[in-house]
Amino acid sequence: MQSILPLKREALSLLSGTSESQSCQRRHTLPASEFRCLTLEDAVSVFEIEREAFISVSGICPLYLDEIRHFLTLCPELSLGWFEEGRLVAFIIGSLWDKKRLTQESLTLHRPGGRMAHLHVLAVHRTFRQQGKGSILLWRYLQYLGGQPAVRRAVLMCEHVLVPFYEKFGFQAVGPCAVAVGSLAFTELQCSLRSHAFLRRNSGC
Repeated sequence: MQSILPLKREALSLLSGTSESQSCQRRHTLPASEFRCLTLEDAVSVFEIEREAFISVSGICPLYLDEIRHFLTLCPELSLGWFEEGRLVAFIIGSLWDKKRLTQESLTLHRPGGRMAHLHVLAVHRTFRQQGKGSILLWRYLQYLGGQPAVRRAVLMCEHVLVPFYEKFGFQAVGPCAVAVGSLAFTELQCSLRSHAFLRRNSGC
């Protein structure tokens, strides 16, 4: 990475083409689009999106508010939110898992020594769906995980109809998931992060 010499405040204003007063006005302007790890302060917004996306369809949520807070306390670095002008529009929450396959315990536990990232939930705000945001966010998340040396694979469970979506990102079905949530049945999928690590190293990110 090239080093950048510090510039004086006046020089920065000249380079940006703005006056000092204009700089002050823009200081508190929220970025148009931002990707960052989630915090506890984001928990309510996360749950509101998730509740609308899942409860309205299946009557259940992958994570309820207390579980969201649980994972954002233990492993916020395994989450990723997409914000537009400060508003959360899509997110992923994950944790680490230390067994070859998912179990009922994996729904609520974070195993710090695990080599597998368990993606608990991916959701997009209803007004931003059908715009490809879920695909973009998942791609960025997998590239991010690929840069973590301790994390070797990603794993998730989904309903059968969603399997083709995740296969586009390198996930492969490993069979029926042992986890039961009410009457819903799931397929377990896993993905090697080696290819995503290569893409990250060569993307300039």
